[in-house]
Amino acid sequence: MDSLSTATTHFLFDLFKELNKTSDGNVFFSPLGISTAIGMILLGTQGATASELQKVLYSEQGTGSSRLKSEEKEIEKTEEIHHQFQKLLTEISKPTKDYDLIISNRLYGERTYLFLQKYIDYVEKYYHASLEPVDFVNAADESRKKINSWVESQTNEKVKDLFPEGSLNSSTKLVLINTVYFKGLWDREFKKEHTKEEDFWLNKNISKPVQMMAQCSSFSFTLLEDLQAKIVGIPYKNSDFSMFVLLPNDIDGLEKIIDKLSPEKLVEWTSPGQLKQRKVDLRLPRLKVEETYDLQPTLEAVGIHSAFSEHADYSGMSAHSGLQTQNFLHRSFLVVTEEGVEATAGTGVGFKVLSAASCELVHCNHPFLFFVRHRESDSILFFGRFSSP
Repeated sequence: MDSLSTATTHFLFDLFKELNKTSDGNVFFSPLGISTAIGMILLGTQGATASELQKVLYSEQGTGSSRLKSEEKEIEKTEEIHHQFQKLLTEISKPTKDYDLIISNRLYGERTYLFLQKYIDYVEKYYHASLEPVDFVNAADESRKKINSWVESQTNEKVKDLFPEGSLNSSTKLVLINTVYFKGLWDREFKKEHTKEEDFWLNKNISKPVQMMAQCSSFSFTLLEDLQAKIVGIPYKNSDFSMFVLLPNDIDGLEKIIDKLSPEKLVEWTSPGQLKQRKVDLRLPRLKVEETYDLQPTLEAVGIHSAFSEHADYSGMSAHSGLQTQNFLHRSFLVVTEEGVEATAGTGVGFKVLSAASCELVHCNHPFLFFVRHRESDSILFFGRFSSP
């Protein structure tokens, strides 16, 4: 894993544990999307603000005493972060018929602030994003509607009215938006005729009905005996992305697992050496998950303070003084259904319908963790806890 991937994996755990504290229901977000947005902010910051953000996106592992070098080393690190983002976003944004992936980032700034052309050019170059001036001072509601319309267009019309009436006003200086939309085709589809209504147990006493998909096939699988849990990897078509499910054996076993989770363990558990191809009887509920967060309190809780303070140094973004980030909104949307395509000869030959008795059972009828990972970069696109249909 490169320094960006390592750093963002640590960052996602910090974020998840904070979001997990404040939510009894589902938790769902895009570590890649949020870290990309932070990269865009880093591009326009200087001084202590830049140093704080850089720590989120750059891992010092293996760099030894080089971090003690001066300002030149800091500049080198920052440039490396932006180049890694450029490479990653270019790679995963290539058009394909196998899945829909839309990662959208945009900054809306009060038009009375003059943004530096260098920043505007670089945010487009590295992050496939743009900064658009709007009139928050005199036309806050019109600006809100314009922003909502753009968000809707970027999310296949799934996200409407992201900003409710009155949420932006004349004091708003800068709005940063990240949206992530993903819909993939399974490498091997779930047959719709095998989907049945079942109970999903929120805890040992309360259940809700779900449409439970089922198939018995070959998947990447491992037993975590110490944690009393199982992990299964479910590939999307062409295996560019896979969804991993971490399912505790016990209905109420998830919180115990979360307490023991670490970035290093997650990487270890899902490494090729740990996962083996096994026949798995997989029962997975249909999922439609979307969550919206104003991440400012969460980011402050994990150590990002300067970027939101009145003393933030945005001199790399604007020549004006007093620029302050007021909103950091993040919205993620994921659909999981039976949809898929027939396997190609390269991946499909040799598989047959197997009896459930010969399979490892992974029955996702109680709370579990899941994440979608990009194979080449080891980047985690989505991470979540599904605990309530």
